[in-house]
This record gives sequence, structure tokens and C-alpha cells, in this order.
Amino acid sequence: MTDWFTDRRGFLGSSAAALAASGLLQPAAAAARRTSPSERLTLGVIGIGPRCTYDLKSMLQFDDVQCVAIADVQQSRRDAGKQLVDSAYGNSDCVLYGDFRELLQRADIDAVLIATGDRWHAAASILAAEAGKDVYSEKPCGITIADCQRLADTMNGRRRVFQAGTQRRSVPNFQQAVELVHSGRLGRLQKMHASVYVPTLDNAWLPAQPLPPRQQVDWNLWLGPAAWRPFNQAYCDGRWRGLWDFDSGARLLDWGAHTVDLCQWANAADDSMPLEYEPQEDKIVCRYENGVELIIDFLPQPFGDRSPHYISRLGTCPVRFVGDEGWVETGDEGEIVVSSEALRKELPAAAERVRGLDVSLHARNFFDCIRTREATAANANVMRKSHIACHAAAAAWILGRKLRIDPATEQFENAPDADVLRDRPSRDWS
Repeated sequence: MTDWFTDRRGFLGSSAAALAASGLLQPAAAAARRTSPSERLTLGVIGIGPRCTYDLKSMLQFDDVQCVAIADVQQSRRDAGKQLVDSAYGNSDCVLYGDFRELLQRADIDAVLIATGDRWHAAASILAAEAGKDVYSEKPCGITIADCQRLADTMNGRRRVFQAGTQRRSVPNFQQAVELVHSGRLGRLQKMHASVYVPTLDNAWLPAQPLPPRQQVDWNLWLGPAAWRPFNQAYCDGRWRGLWDFDSGARLLDWGAHTVDLCQWANAADDSMPLEYEPQEDKIVCRYENGVELIIDFLPQPFGDRSPHYISRLGTCPVRFVGDEGWVETGDEGEIVVSSEALRKELPAAAERVRGLDVSLHARNFFDCIRTREATAANANVMRKSHIACHAAAAAWILGRKLRIDPATEQFENAPDADVLRDRPSRDWS
């Protein structure tokens, strides 16, 4: 590990108030300062669909950041992205590219936001780092264990600032729930619950359609590292989700990249992961070396009768932390539920809580760390361990049996069939 990608365990164990005081996780309004054009960080966007638009809107509000270019293989998305950016700035300066490698060649771009389909996240992030860019990548940052390892190794070796799009690390209600664990107010941590979609295995092919002009959709570049298949516009419109060639970990990382990551943080295990993964009918039970259990609960979609009790009221990506003296639950709605009145008094009043998911906090952390060269809240090493834990759990579910992994070496124990799932062949898309 490089010297500036330091062990963040102590820092992450501090309170939300201390995080805010540090200046790393500050409200977006605090960044509303006047910055001269020469001092602004320049941002390029790689892949602009619905999720990227959500992220980018939060970034466009920062006076010290300027989005200067967008790359996407689909013309309709490029054009929509340019309209969004130019409208925000009141000009027509945003430059468009069909091939993101042209964007990466620009020496005037400091950082990139990568929000392509999952199959591209690791490869595009690595190419960006090799081009000297700092990287904010949507999750899952790698669709295999090997992807996550290569990505983290590259970011460390190239000394790039990296932020995984696991935004809940920077959201107050999740920070406050984790702080109750770290402060000892729940007693000794015993069990954690992370919600995920019910895993699926699907690799159906949609009917072939006539290939559109490359300017309209560059199908070869859309597929990228994934295996070749005939064009169908539905893939480009989002129908790739859940398909093995394009997605990751039997969809377990859709939410697990967030919820398992939060449990890693709560257990002060950012430099480790569970060593045992046991699939059961409606969950995967994972066990850490310190005895703490991580229960990955399967969530029917839409919410159904089999949903864990803590799902129904807290919104998406809920988590539950259980100690021998109390418990806490929270989710994207911002509400925090605790087991006692004494714990409730430790929390901000309901009227003071932020409702909903504010992704600007995570983006602000990224840009601040670009300036300081400090590790972000969800840096490459944090991402590596939490993502690999998800992939190990998915492998156990796919194989239908208990697996063990060495948290230090990230190698499965006596499981050649699981080793097959560690990586995938990459198509030559160049």
C-alpha cells in the first residue's frame, strides 16, 4: 500500500461530528465558494445514463469543479448529457466523445466520473488511472474478485485518488448508526444484517436486431470486455442488468456493495472480510474471525412477505447492527430505529435528520481529497475488501455450499470450483 492510502480504521471509527469537523465530509452548501477558473478541478464523464445523471447533478453544484467533457457510446445519451451540463453552466462548452479513450488523452482533465454499465467499471477506471486521472467509479467497481484486485493495485501503484460510489459512507444517518457500534453503546457487536436482492443467474440472449450506425451506438465499445453477442437496443436501455455477462455476483452486489460495505465499516473490518460464507434458503451467513456474524438477507423485489422486518419502513439498502446491549437499524429514508430510549437520546432529533440519500456529500469528499491527496471515505482498499466479500458470498450461493476464504490472501480454501469464479476472460474490444 502507498503511504497516503493509510489504514482508515481509526478515522472511520470517529463520530459523524468529527467527520464534519475534519472538512472531509461537509455539506454541499459549505463548498459554495467562489473559485477562479484556474483553480477549478476539471471533470470528465465516462458513461452517462440515469445513475450518472443523478451523480453528476450533485457535482455540477460545486463552484470549484467544472465538467468539461462527456464520453458515451450512445449519441442520444451524449446529447442529453451535454444539455444537462451546458444548462447548468449557461454555456455550450461541454465537449462530447464517442470513445472515452479520446477523453482520457486530454491533459487538462483532472478526474473522471465513471458510470458505465458494470462490465466497464474496472477496465475504464484502470485506463483512467494509467492516464493520470483521479477516479470516482460507480459500483460495483469490479464484476469479479480479480477485477477488484487489479483496480485497487492500479490505484495504489499509480497513487490516484479513488472513490467508490458507495455513497452511504458519507450519509449522516448511516454514519450515526455506525458510530453507535464504534462507541460501544450497543455493547459487544454480535450480528449485522445487510439486505440484498434475491440473487439470480441469467444469461439469456435477446433477439438480434439490425446494427445501427456506429455514431448512433458503438456496439463493439458498448460490449467492451464482455463476451460478444448480437445487438439489441434493449441492452443499451438497461436490459443488461441481471445478465451474467454484464452484471456481477448474481446481482448480489447491486445492494451488497452498499450494505455489506456498511457492515464492514461497523465491524472495523475495512482491512479484512468474513472468512466463512454459508448459503441458506433466504440468506447467506458470513462469519468474521472475531466471531461477528454478517447475515446477508435476500429481499424479494418488490418488497414481499418474506422481507426481513427491518426492510418495510426504512427504505432501500437498510442495515441492522446488533450488540449484546442493544441494536440499531437505518436505511435510505434517513430514519434511525434503536432498541431503547437511552440509545434514542444519543441521536439527533427527528426534525434535524436528513431524509433521503444526499450523494453530494460523497462527491464533496472525493474532490476535497483530490486537493489534499488523502484517502477518500470509500477508497480503493476499502472497496477491495467489501466487494470481494460480496463476490465470495455470491460464489457460495452459486455453488450452493459453504466456502472459506483467507481475508489476507483473498484466496479460497480448497475450492477449485470457486477459483473458477474469481475472474472472467476479457474480450479484445480495441
